Amino acid sequence: MVIQTMWKDRLSFSDLEGSAGKALVDRIEGLAAMGCGVLRFAVPDMQSAEVLGALAGMVSMPLSADIHFDYRIALRCLDFPIAKIRINPGNIGNLEKVKAVLSKAASTGVPIRIGVNGGSLPPDLRQQINEGRLGQAEALVFAAERELAVFREFGFDKVLVSMKASSVADTIKANRILAERSDVPLHIGVTEAGPLIAGVVRNTVALHALLVKGIGDTIRVSLSDSMENEVIAGREILRVLADDKDAVTPVRLGGSRGVAIISCPRCGRNGFDTHRFIERWREFLYMLKKDITVAIMGCAVNGPEEARHADLGITGVGNKALIFRSGKVIRTIDVAEADSAFQEELEKL
Repeated sequence: MVIQTMWKDRLSFSDLEGSAGKALVDRIEGLAAMGCGVLRFAVPDMQSAEVLGALAGMVSMPLSADIHFDYRIALRCLDFPIAKIRINPGNIGNLEKVKAVLSKAASTGVPIRIGVNGGSLPPDLRQQINEGRLGQAEALVFAAERELAVFREFGFDKVLVSMKASSVADTIKANRILAERSDVPLHIGVTEAGPLIAGVVRNTVALHALLVKGIGDTIRVSLSDSMENEVIAGREILRVLADDKDAVTPVRLGGSRGVAIISCPRCGRNGFDTHRFIERWREFLYMLKKDITVAIMGCAVNGPEEARHADLGITGVGNKALIFRSGKVIRTIDVAEADSAFQEELEKL
């Protein structure tokens, strides 16, 4: 199961140079370490295609080009080591233009993702929805099937489909319908899902409903938030589903399962600022290639006992911090030394 995210900003050649370029590459490598398998970029014009092509030669992360309206942008992206092209053939142009993209993609071995969104359906399907003759989920499926028919006409089979709506119910229904009719690989997620909390909730509901039925091959948790949080949310959803013994098709996580973070929400008993500690350590922990559980607890009364299954934990009381393993306190240090002591114990695992 592959987690995707999408770059949030427009890039220029200056972003690839000097210290800015190093920071950009480091961030992409960090996303990969956290569990991101594909990184998608919007490519609205030729200049963006040139920048993305240059970036593809600087990183090991597979990069996907998201293209609308101008088939020539897709053709140019295919001159570079781009891992995947995302298009909607309905807005790329006439069949000859679509054929040109498919022909070049076939010659380079690059797969194409057909992307269908609730907000960009063909006019005739949109009209049927407005007249009450068609539901949005069914319209998404019809649009995807039209595009798949075009691909079949030209003999192109390295294809996957995404059908996304801001409605959780429509997203679930559309993907269930197409999964019953076709074995085409599906990229799943809820589009325009909202800010962090709302977006995580909506995506979790949709992804769980589909993945437990064996529907979905790649995922993205779309958020009005950072790429890192999109990847973390996707990773946590997959972790939970991987442990679901009732799933029709168990989710398989490639490589290390990584660090599982458990923490208390904090209350009036707290003697340790779990919120700030987690904020400092979260991304570092998610980048570690260790199959361990880390507990960050708020008080010494319940911390070690409630998190006794953790491989490593930390809590505190007053000006002291306690580090514990499997419920047993192994170190008591000053709060000022908490971060350095925690890192030392992490390195021992």
